[in-house]
Amino acid sequence: MAVLKLYTYPDNILRQKCHKVTKVDDELRRFLDDMLETMYVDKGVGLAAPQVGSDKRIIVIDPNPSDEDLSARQPMYLINPEIIWRSDETVMFCEGCLSLPNQSAEVERHEKIRVHYTDYHGKEQEILAEDFLAIILQHEIDHLDGILYIDHLSRLKRSRLLKKLEKYYEDKARETSNEK
Repeated sequence: MAVLKLYTYPDNILRQKCHKVTKVDDELRRFLDDMLETMYVDKGVGLAAPQVGSDKRIIVIDPNPSDEDLSARQPMYLINPEIIWRSDETVMFCEGCLSLPNQSAEVERHEKIRVHYTDYHGKEQEILAEDFLAIILQHEIDHLDGILYIDHLSRLKRSRLLKKLEKYYEDKARETSNEK
């Protein structure tokens, strides 16, 4: 497995709508494995293809990405995921994103969802997800349509978060130049 380059805001790839996958083969499975490895290395619970520069409708998630107990991990590979049902009930959750490093904000999501997808082996599946798993799935599926969690925020909250992100990037750039 390989660790892939992670694309961060405001890269245009994060705003593109992804294309359906038509064939599940060994090449796609290698890419899915590389996505999962990248997610674990970057300490995420989910990763969508645009975050690693691909326009394929695929995501990988693990609601329990334990580094201490690898047997506790619960990786899932979802190809062409589609939310086919949403509960009326919603929950607020503080979300972050590997593509918006060091930032987070409260986002309202559906408490439960049903997702139809193709799995790692090319089989059609459905999952009823609730709570944290439902939040992760909604966040990652949004990525496939060019939607970021900040798009669910008010203009004022989004503006504040993006200013903090800009400062974070400036500080990182200063650290990098000081190391040289």
